[in-house]
Amino acid sequence: MTAIIEAREIHKAYRMGKRTLEVLRGVDMSVQAGEFLVIVGASGSGKSTLLHILGALDRPSSGAVEFDGVRLNKLSGRKLDQFRNKTVGFVFQFYHLLNELSVLENVLAPAMASSGTLGWLSVRNRTALRAEQLLERFGLADRMRHKPYELSGGERQRTALARALINEPKVLLADEPTGNLDSQTGSGILEVLSGLHQAGQTIVMVTHDERIAARAGRVIRLCDGIIK
Repeated sequence: MTAIIEAREIHKAYRMGKRTLEVLRGVDMSVQAGEFLVIVGASGSGKSTLLHILGALDRPSSGAVEFDGVRLNKLSGRKLDQFRNKTVGFVFQFYHLLNELSVLENVLAPAMASSGTLGWLSVRNRTALRAEQLLERFGLADRMRHKPYELSGGERQRTALARALINEPKVLLADEPTGNLDSQTGSGILEVLSGLHQAGQTIVMVTHDERIAARAGRVIRLCDGIIK
């Protein structure tokens, strides 16, 4: 396998008044194309911060992340926006769905944002078909016109997964995607992720749950800002 993400000497610190809090203290890691990698760590270990840096939602204080050989800190603001929109897909613990939009509209939102008004007109039908196929695949065919507040937690997370995949990202980044769900519903989300991985999707997920980590192809452990 070929490394799609390379992170080298990643440090991240925050100023808290007169105090500096070191969250990451020199992390080296890589992600291989096509693998299912889980980052395990206790609350406060820095795993979510690391995931956000890998996806360019945050910048390291020092060190560098390369994606397909391109250093993310060398990208302009517009290029970074394109990277976040098309190259990586994000799934979060608390879904971040827009309640004023339907399930289908939520899934379509990233594609609309990346296309612009004129571009959207040319790809709307094809993209809407892909969104419907994703929702059908995730068991949400009869929920497309519903609003997020009408869904169960598992249905909202599957909607968030479909939204993350609408632009066919190279890597799916998942931040505690089962953390807000009961064990049975969480197992269903893990089955969806496993199916995506078997179909070739590269996935990086963070969790504090060892049972979830057991489902991954590879596990790395983060403790006090460093990989053990």
